[in-house]
Amino acid sequence: MTATSRRSARRTALFLLYQWDLTGQPLTSLYEGEVDDFARDLAEAVAGRAVDLDGLISGAAEGWPADRLGVVERNVLRIATLELLDRRVPQEVAIAEAVALTKRYASDEAGRLVNGILGRIAREAA
Repeated sequence: MTATSRRSARRTALFLLYQWDLTGQPLTSLYEGEVDDFARDLAEAVAGRAVDLDGLISGAAEGWPADRLGVVERNVLRIATLELLDRRVPQEVAIAEAVALTKRYASDEAGRLVNGILGRIAREAA
């Protein structure tokens, strides 16, 4: 899979997780049309470990618990934290992709927040 298709699949996973997080519906009920394997596997892995990922995010956010973050930021952080922990992609790629997604769908300020939290998680994981 190329970087471009992984980027697209990561965006699809974010949309699925966003809907899952907002609606509380089972993740599998949100698969409409063609969802590639990478996006589905990533979304399911994040959903399955959401509680643990949120704990890591809350710890790294220095007093800003994951449940107080916006839905976009929380799910971008979940995806990137999973990628950092499982070493699915290089650390720099996980962080850069997370920041880009956050800036695209939230704001530049949210992108800075995500960058800071992921930087702490990456340092602790190393």
